[in-house]
Amino acid sequence: MPMSAGVDPEEYRRVVGRFATGITVVTTVLDGAAHAMTVNAFTSVSLEPTLVLFCAEKIARFHDLVSGADTWAVSVLGEDAEEASRWFATRGREIEGQLNGWASHPGPHTGAPIFEGAIAALECRTHGVHDGGDHSIVVGEVLGVSLPNPDGSPLLYYDGSYHRVHPR
Repeated sequence: MPMSAGVDPEEYRRVVGRFATGITVVTTVLDGAAHAMTVNAFTSVSLEPTLVLFCAEKIARFHDLVSGADTWAVSVLGEDAEEASRWFATRGREIEGQLNGWASHPGPHTGAPIFEGAIAALECRTHGVHDGGDHSIVVGEVLGVSLPNPDGSPLLYYDGSYHRVHPR
């Protein structure tokens, strides 16, 4: 798919990379197996009804997995979770046991894994999926929220690298 007229793809990436984002891992369970993907395109949408969204690249395996599941969970990663973020962003990793070694528990509303060290977590039911170019925009109705590690600080992504929030 060609870029918009007059917009250089590399320049576009540099410009949007200047927007600091939090890092999440979205998880789901399909046919008894847990699946996960790092996502930084995540935001709240609406309070009534309570909705959030994340974007999934259409060529990612997780795209089809989450599309086939009705429910999913979002773990907002803390500053000590860079390794997890990198792992769940790795293309082509083994599907079997991909959450082995990562402390998590099944969410009470969805059964989708929630990371123990997450600074916040949301469990959702798919409300709608919309075309977003080379990504799909997955909107979820929030079924439950929790603060697994309420004292943690967020892991951020800015200008192509990970950053931490430093207390003032």
